[in-house]
Amino acid sequence: MSETGLGRAAPLIYALTAVIMVFLMLPLILPIVLSVSDTPFVTFPPKGFTLAWYAKVLDEPDFTSSFCFSVMLSASAAIGAMLLGTPTAIGLVRLSFPGKAVVQGLVLSPLIFPTLVTGIALLRLFSSIGSQDAYLNLVIGHVLVTTPYVVRTVSASLVTVDPGLEEAARTLGADRLTAFWRVTRPQIMPGLIAGALFAFVTSFDNYAVSMWLFDASHVPLPMMMISLISRMFDPGIAAIASLMIFFSLFMVLLLEKIAGLRRAMSF
Repeated sequence: MSETGLGRAAPLIYALTAVIMVFLMLPLILPIVLSVSDTPFVTFPPKGFTLAWYAKVLDEPDFTSSFCFSVMLSASAAIGAMLLGTPTAIGLVRLSFPGKAVVQGLVLSPLIFPTLVTGIALLRLFSSIGSQDAYLNLVIGHVLVTTPYVVRTVSASLVTVDPGLEEAARTLGADRLTAFWRVTRPQIMPGLIAGALFAFVTSFDNYAVSMWLFDASHVPLPMMMISLISRMFDPGIAAIASLMIFFSLFMVLLLEKIAGLRRAMSF
């Protein structure tokens, strides 16, 4: 396409980009707008302005307990995903073996496989083996669906690392683990941090797996929201959704601050 043709199409491209941005941002902006309404029920457009719904939500025991449980669950899932995903990424990047493409496809399949089906399969599995520990079941399920994020980000970082540096460290007397920890780990730190944060956020708002594995004593935040919506629909629900959006945004900003978003997402 010539520069002249591109210049003539520029207004159309800009307009299309703006429409796409509005389409993508509207589901995030709408709950925030609804959460500041001073009416006892959800109305659009919202009437008045108040932050009282946020104060009410933060003072709600059901919300605080579910939020703390979701943070603990997400942290456990992120740690498990890091422990499994990091060596898996190293093996897929550094090693050559028969069936490598098949293994890689299986490891990354949770990214494209319907999580609802994954949840049902996990429920069936845990029922067949008699596993009744809801927290353990949730951690295993969340690790399963979050590990591919760690594999992708760590693999992307490993591709940019010269393996000769680690080999030089081993030549100088370092064992394999020490060489990785002292030489390779600092170089792939952005990928490690990105993978951990992606795993945490993905676990934090996961619904499709949690709905099959939770119980009355272990209620993640998305399940608590569904329970509240079934009983009532006031701006407090929008306030909870807004807090989840702000929390996810905070995690993204944290990733940008610590590792650099573009570098961490180089895959």
